[in-house]
This record gives sequence, C-alpha cells and structure tokens, in this order.
Amino acid sequence: MIKISTHNDLIQYIYDELALGEKTVFEQTLAKDQELAEHCAELLILQEKLNGELKAPSEKTINSILTYSKNLSLQQ
Repeated sequence: MIKISTHNDLIQYIYDELALGEKTVFEQTLAKDQELAEHCAELLILQEKLNGELKAPSEKTINSILTYSKNLSLQQ
C-alpha cells in the first residue's frame, strides 16, 4: 500500500509529532521525492524564522493585563 504524504504529514514531521514508525516511513519518502523534500526544507526554514521572531511582551504590557484582570475580578 502506498501512502500519499499530505501537508499535515509535513507539519507533523517538522514539529516532530510523528510516531517513530511514521517518521521513518516519511523520511524514506523524502529521500525518494525531491519535490516533497524541497517543500519540507522550505517549511523548516519558515519554522526557524518564526521561532526566531518570537518575543516576550514588555513588562508594561504584562502589568497592564494583570491590573485589568484584577480590576475586572473586583467588579464581580
């Protein structure tokens, strides 16, 4: 039986969410399918860029949210 890889398989692969057996089969498919391998590489690059852009909120923003939440709970 031949399994066709889907976009969901790619996402699960780059986030390391495939079971060991599925990961092995997917990697074998990547080795045989140049287009799929290129698409996977593009997604890995995008993932790396997105992870590099993650930033924490400023202390002022955190305090504003906590103050708002506290005031909201006091009103109830």
